[in-house]
Amino acid sequence: MNKQPIGIFDSGVGGTSIWKEIQTLLPHENMIYLADSINAPYGPKGKEAIIDLSIKNTEYLIHKGCKLIVVACNTATTNAIDYLRSQYDLPFIGIEPAIKPAALQSQTHNIGILATKGTLSSELFHKTSHLFANTANILEQEGNGIVELIESGNLYSDEMKALLKIYLNPMVESGIDYLVLGCTHYPYLIPLLIELLPKHIKIIDSGEAVARHTKAVLEQNDLLNKTSILGKTNFFTNGKPKVMASLLGKTHTVSYLKF
Repeated sequence: MNKQPIGIFDSGVGGTSIWKEIQTLLPHENMIYLADSINAPYGPKGKEAIIDLSIKNTEYLIHKGCKLIVVACNTATTNAIDYLRSQYDLPFIGIEPAIKPAALQSQTHNIGILATKGTLSSELFHKTSHLFANTANILEQEGNGIVELIESGNLYSDEMKALLKIYLNPMVESGIDYLVLGCTHYPYLIPLLIELLPKHIKIIDSGEAVARHTKAVLEQNDLLNKTSILGKTNFFTNGKPKVMASLLGKTHTVSYLKF
């Protein structure tokens, strides 16, 4: 069982930002990455539809023998992970916006959250926000259109820059000193965000924390792959393999999978 792969799924290529952190921390683990790009983004979809898509992804990864599943999608985590945990007998790791560290470290007590509609409107997000409402003023912004541009291969386009300026300027004017990225696609925006934001604003995402939590859960369940051989990752998408390959680099192959 220890040599079985970790399964990772997302509504598209964004969860590869989580995969990179896990692969860095756990280089001996085998992994399977599943990108449901044809249905991206999950954010505008209703809870029932998000649960149905998450079930489909989960059952594919279980069929492939995965020992643990990382739901590398904020929207799927906030809307579906409780259901998945109640139905399947293996560990699930979820993704939540890093509101806590931002709220605790902010000097201006104003933090920005850039996330999808599905995450911002979820019950889990509201619970987390409420916990830190006395610590910081949380400014929410839906990132409409961002996922679609990334999935279509237009990450560094003029259209993306224009969209980000529209979303970021009100938060900058409100005095934020932390910007929390609430979608696993968004870490790929960091070079653009550094270019567009004042230098004092810190950008924070959940990737490293998710990797550490994944390692802890594997240890708790005695599922760590203790071999000295470097692990392999198989990447699958029902969207455009070239888009994912461009984010991963030339050393990784992405396969098209109709699912």
